[in-house]
Amino acid sequence: MTTAAVTEPKLRSSIWCYAVAGWSGFFVMLVELIGGRLIAPFFGSSIYVWGAVIFVFMLGLAVGYLLGGIWSRVGASVPRLCAILAAAAVATLPVVLFGDAALNAIFDHTSDPRTGSLLTCFLLFFVPAVLSGMVSPYAVRLIVRDEATSGRSAGYLYFVSTVGSSAGTLITSFYLVLLFEVNTILLAGVGVSILLGATGALANRNKASGKSA
Repeated sequence: MTTAAVTEPKLRSSIWCYAVAGWSGFFVMLVELIGGRLIAPFFGSSIYVWGAVIFVFMLGLAVGYLLGGIWSRVGASVPRLCAILAAAAVATLPVVLFGDAALNAIFDHTSDPRTGSLLTCFLLFFVPAVLSGMVSPYAVRLIVRDEATSGRSAGYLYFVSTVGSSAGTLITSFYLVLLFEVNTILLAGVGVSILLGATGALANRNKASGKSA
């Protein structure tokens, strides 16, 4: 097998890893900002509320980084990476389907913005944040080919992911929330995640692992 024949699939799988990581960064910030908007009518938009939102997302991402690194040790592949992205999207659907009901129920039991916003965030956003956090370390496992270039590869991947997060923050807060309802934004984000995940999984379905990709 020629070098070109080996390199082309590796390049293709790396591109998919960067695409998934970049969109995942965008998506998690979109959900985080929308979370604050959903909670505001019930518990306000004080520093307590935003502190709760940021805390839950940061904790969820931290747990996700740990789990993603652990899970990537066995049988890592681009389709599995895409499945994580799709799972994070599916885990966000309860926010659309049951978000108002959950907020009403929590508000009926406590009107304290600290307790109420913290409970709401854990209930609705912790699992999506954990799954989103798994993406980047899992993708790093797939793009790192040797020890000599591991730092550079990880740096590129986290650069793309963070740029995606920055874009998600700016576009969501400056434009999307002004043009669309929050549920519409969430559903669009979920749809893009599932479409990207399904397309990536199909495009790389013959790759048994990150090394063979």
